[in-house]
Amino acid sequence: MLAGIDYAIVIAYLVGVLLLGVYFRKFVHTSRDYFLGGRLMPFWAIGMSLVVSDIGAVDFVGAAGQAYRYGVVVANFDWIGCVPAMILAAFVFVPYYWRAGVYTIPEYLGRRYNDYVRAAEALIWIVFQAFGLGIIFWASAILLNTLMGWPKGVSIIITATITGLYTVFGGLAAVVMTDVVQMIIMYIGAAAILIMGLISVGGWNGLMEKVLAMGPEYQNHFDLILPADTTTPYPWTGILFGLTFVLANAYWIGNQTIVQRCLGAKSEWHAKASMLWGAFLKLFIPVLVMFPGLIAVVVHPGLENGDEAVPRMIRDMLPPGLTGLLFAAFFAGLMSSVDSSLNSTATLWTKDIYERYIRKGASDRHYLLVGRLVTLVILLLGVLTAPLSEKFPGMYVYVQTLLSFFQGPTLAILLLGMFWTRTTPAGGLTGLIGGIALSAFLYWKKASFFTIEDPFLYISWWSFVGACIMTVGVSMITRPKPREALYGLVFRLEERDAALQAKLRNRLSRNR
Repeated sequence: MLAGIDYAIVIAYLVGVLLLGVYFRKFVHTSRDYFLGGRLMPFWAIGMSLVVSDIGAVDFVGAAGQAYRYGVVVANFDWIGCVPAMILAAFVFVPYYWRAGVYTIPEYLGRRYNDYVRAAEALIWIVFQAFGLGIIFWASAILLNTLMGWPKGVSIIITATITGLYTVFGGLAAVVMTDVVQMIIMYIGAAAILIMGLISVGGWNGLMEKVLAMGPEYQNHFDLILPADTTTPYPWTGILFGLTFVLANAYWIGNQTIVQRCLGAKSEWHAKASMLWGAFLKLFIPVLVMFPGLIAVVVHPGLENGDEAVPRMIRDMLPPGLTGLLFAAFFAGLMSSVDSSLNSTATLWTKDIYERYIRKGASDRHYLLVGRLVTLVILLLGVLTAPLSEKFPGMYVYVQTLLSFFQGPTLAILLLGMFWTRTTPAGGLTGLIGGIALSAFLYWKKASFFTIEDPFLYISWWSFVGACIMTVGVSMITRPKPREALYGLVFRLEERDAALQAKLRNRLSRNR
């Protein structure tokens, strides 16, 4: 249980974040203000928001729980699974999204392909976000139940109420600026438990000795690369093909929750710089978030649910004051993940579905109201889907499993659409729907194809490959869009055409 000073710290944090979020209500006058922060946000705030939105609750609780089970191999999801992809996004994809002036990734895909692709991608992300919110709420339930003894249902409602209030009022600007505060608190809190934990186990060398002495099942806990025949969900082949080539790039290039922040940048330079700044901050995440999971192996051995490891360390190890600070840090992660999902899902529904197909030409004030109402509806769906997390071996696996259904096909049509002018609308739609169907088939038959229980990394890879083949195959037999219609949507197409025209003019002038 928390001491008096801990309650004071937590209450001060919650009230402060709520007031900060509601403060930004006065800057929200249009749907553009609500969904994109008026496109006035600086790179440093966006970069910090990117990091805290990504790591959030699932990493603080779930990734630490995976480190408890499997060791440092989970760090690959940040060091390999984030930094290279963020650099690629900064220099190639984000500038094109920003320049196109779109609100969402599906909107870009709609311009590149057609409205069917746009609607399909938007609906996919909306469904995922509803279930993803459930995962985050379940993380809050585990945290508050472990530290406070509160029923999980009560914990979920508290998280949903506080975060929903400032997200509904302040939109993306409130989300980003509260994320800045939350990231600072999270870094301080995570550093506190890391230092205290290392002291309790005798430093890094003491940690290694104690973990390795616990039995043969812990001998690979300090291996960043695991063999291909491992029974864990993280073989090196899956890390290379499924994570490095597919999930990482799909997440940082095609995830609406992530990219939407960059779309709200005040300039193209700020959009690029936000990704690079975020990539630098990401380098510290495995040390701050996952290593405490390793320490918990020694401090709390034998836990059936690894997701309880770090919450128990907070409860049992930290003195009053620090416990409240770290509790606030965890709650910051939870709230950041929730507000990010809420805002991006409201944007997807309002801009890609409602405005496009249900009610065209309504007033901007009407779309602003719809965005706020959808935020509340998605919040409720997240609360209702939270208990599903209990059916998976750790919430981290749950969220990666959900992503693996559609991230591979999404990446396939994004890459082919951005770099190959011959990709057709029919090819893009076939690749997206066919790739998702392939993912579902592979999950259905996973016992026949894979030797590990949760092969989400392999499924991500093969659904990507399958979607590429389907997109290319159908594109070769269907009609592409006119070349001029692809300007601003295909990488450097205008520059290439201008250079070709200049070359032809020079050749003609020489012939004369």
